Amino acid sequence: MTGTRSEGERTRRAILGDAHVDAAIARTTEFDAPFQDLITASAWERVWSRPDWSHRERSMVTIALLAALGHEEELAMHIRATANTGASESDIREALLHVAVYAGVPAANTAIRIAKQTLSEMKAAKPEAQS
Repeated sequence: MTGTRSEGERTRRAILGDAHVDAAIARTTEFDAPFQDLITASAWERVWSRPDWSHRERSMVTIALLAALGHEEELAMHIRATANTGASESDIREALLHVAVYAGVPAANTAIRIAKQTLSEMKAAKPEAQS
C-alpha cells in the first residue's frame, strides 16, 4: 500500500504485523471497504492508539474480552499479536483465569485450548523465521 498511512493503520500494522494487514487489504472488496475503514478508525486509531494504556495492557484486555465473548478467530489473531504487544504467555494465562471467574469456565476452557494451540504454532514457526 502506498501513500500516507493513518495513525490507525500504523497502529494496526504494529500490533498485527504488515503481512496480516496487507492480506486484509488485499481481500477488501467494495462491500467490506467501509467496514475496514471503520475498524481502522475506531479500534486502531481511537482505542489502540490512545496513550493511557500500553499495547501490552490493551492486548491482555482484548484477549480476555474476545475469550469471554467466544470470538475464537479474533482470539487466535490477538494471541498471535502478543509477539508484537509484549504480552507474555503468563499474561495470557492470567487474562484467561479472569475469564474463568468472571465470564465462565466453558468460555475459558475453549480460550485455553485456542491459546495453547496458537502459542504452539507460534513456537513452531519461530525457527523458520530465523533461517
